[in-house]
Amino acid sequence: MVLGSDGADLAAALQTIREVGDDMALSDAVDRAFPGTSIEIEVLGGRFEVTMRQHGLLRPLRSAELSDGTVRYLLWIAALLTPRPPELLVLNEPETSLHQDLLAPLAALITDAAMRCQVVVVSHSSTLIGAIAEQTGERGSDATVIELVKEAGHTAVVGQRVLDEPFWTWPGR
Repeated sequence: MVLGSDGADLAAALQTIREVGDDMALSDAVDRAFPGTSIEIEVLGGRFEVTMRQHGLLRPLRSAELSDGTVRYLLWIAALLTPRPPELLVLNEPETSLHQDLLAPLAALITDAAMRCQVVVVSHSSTLIGAIAEQTGERGSDATVIELVKEAGHTAVVGQRVLDEPFWTWPGR
């Protein structure tokens, strides 16, 4: 199962992780982000639906009742825990629409995914980048952080000196 670009098959992707992927990693990813919470995949009218059971609530919440950030985090779980990861995964600003408390759990998902495929993360969040660097250091793996800054209309790599620049030049527009 490959997650669709619109996320409409989120429940099916999560169920695939449960059945042929790492069900424990799925449960851990949910619990890290939302302590004491579990997700369930229910069949309603012949369709899969994600529901979230939280401590203190009398009934599980359906996906339509979840916040955009919660659904986005669940989408990241589905994408990063896929049983058949791509060779290269590029994440552009994965922190978008996520609550600050979800950045460390997201970093854990990203570093776990990086053990199975090459991951490139583009982010404006120093919190997320710091959490990724910290978690990769704890696991003994490598994360290369390249910080770019804009200086007088020119994009430069932080800490790069003139003689460190590559031998190629960007083509004109």
